[in-house]
Amino acid sequence: QVQLAESGGGLVQAGGSLRLACETSKHTFSMYAIGWHRQTPGKERELVAAISWGRLETYYADSVKGRFTISRDNAKNTVFLQMNDLKPEDSAVYYCAANPIGVRYPYDYWGQGTQVTVSS
Repeated sequence: QVQLAESGGGLVQAGGSLRLACETSKHTFSMYAIGWHRQTPGKERELVAAISWGRLETYYADSVKGRFTISRDNAKNTVFLQMNDLKPEDSAVYYCAANPIGVRYPYDYWGQGTQVTVSS
């Protein structure tokens, strides 16, 4: 069973930084692509960044390129999302998710989400 646990959300002022963490099992970490998504009320869930398990292929949405960085810590079975220069429009519930194919394929397994709020 694939389980994902997010942490690191919170309240930050515009221009500030947060680092989100997605912890999972060693099996999931080594065999699945992990993607960070975000969702605000009334909007569809958006894939913002993702990283593959093998070749370390990455994906970033245009809205976060140059500000967000996704990375993997093999020792901790954890995927991080470093978010810099945060903007109020980055406010959302952030979810990590996993799929066994690749960064741009549908995600099958989801965490519970962590709230990020950016004040202006």
